[in-house]
Amino acid sequence: MALGLGLIGTGFMGKAHALAYRAAGAVFGDLPDVSLEVLCDTPAERAQSMARQFGFARSTDRWHDLIGDPAVDIVSITTPNALHREMALAALAAGKHVHCEKPLALTLEQAEEMETAARAAGVRTIVGYNYIHNPAVSHARKLIADGMIGRPVHYRGWVDEDYQADPELPWTWRAKRSEAGLGTLGDLGCHLVSMAHVLMGQVSSLIADIQIIHETRPLPGASGRAPVENEDTASAIVRFESGAQGTLCTSRSAWGRKNKLDWEVHGTKGMISFSQERLNELQFYVNDGPRAEQGFRTILTGPEHAPYGMFCPAPGHQLGFGDLKTIEVAAFLRAIAGGQDVFPDFTDALGIERVIHAIDISAREGRRITL
Repeated sequence: MALGLGLIGTGFMGKAHALAYRAAGAVFGDLPDVSLEVLCDTPAERAQSMARQFGFARSTDRWHDLIGDPAVDIVSITTPNALHREMALAALAAGKHVHCEKPLALTLEQAEEMETAARAAGVRTIVGYNYIHNPAVSHARKLIADGMIGRPVHYRGWVDEDYQADPELPWTWRAKRSEAGLGTLGDLGCHLVSMAHVLMGQVSSLIADIQIIHETRPLPGASGRAPVENEDTASAIVRFESGAQGTLCTSRSAWGRKNKLDWEVHGTKGMISFSQERLNELQFYVNDGPRAEQGFRTILTGPEHAPYGMFCPAPGHQLGFGDLKTIEVAAFLRAIAGGQDVFPDFTDALGIERVIHAIDISAREGRRITL
């Protein structure tokens, strides 16, 4: 029997979810069937149009109706941040599995409420950190676990984009804490923390600083300017539970950067580095052999790095953003079918939320935070 999907939202991430749920079965072959049942957006005309485009059987402009539909087993939430909590809680109360985009919520208290509700509901949840499902990242994790770079001692990560670099870009909901929550931390920095958790384990303490670069922005379609309430940049020095140290830096106002999510893991015998803008490559260095012959080795992902081969039998042909979302969906569907948890579920995502909110608190209060 097919699992019925209800999708809320048809923007960038809504389309990514629709394509991934349509593709997952064709790519992997061993997944439960998925039927695209209901799509929700406003106004109703847009919902109808996008339902036809994405291949959904029905449409609605009322998300409560989607959640209450008996044909819907999975609720996919791709709305603006302020709507995540209410929609997720309603879906969990209705006994639906929930696929929610990041960040989980506007505040840490909301995220804790959502995580508690998910555990009580006994359903499967997942949060949309698709970058961690990259075969290159999985291979890096294996290299680290196998001791190929020795004991990990330092993590250096940064994630920059330039979508808020222009000071004359009009004010939007993303600048308001009551609608967006955190700024670059909630939009970009959380991805960096998800990577750190996968590769290095949990963060135990941190000290941080933030700044608002453009303190006001012009009001769209009106005279005057409105204040920007959340951070454009953030930096933190972190300590992991393992004892390793690290740095996390993020900016939404970095000219020229489009998706510059880069990280390095330094060990006692070598190091691994990665750049999201070259997401099919790892740089791998080991202190071994004659020094005159040592250097970085480029590992280009291919069929040997599962599940790359499910998409393409030839190395070097490249996976992309949408493929990582398809891998994420496949992991979620397997978890639903098998009754087990999947990473990152709401509990894992709450751990990520605790780190990004600790960075915000540390910066505003000027003190080290222990998690």
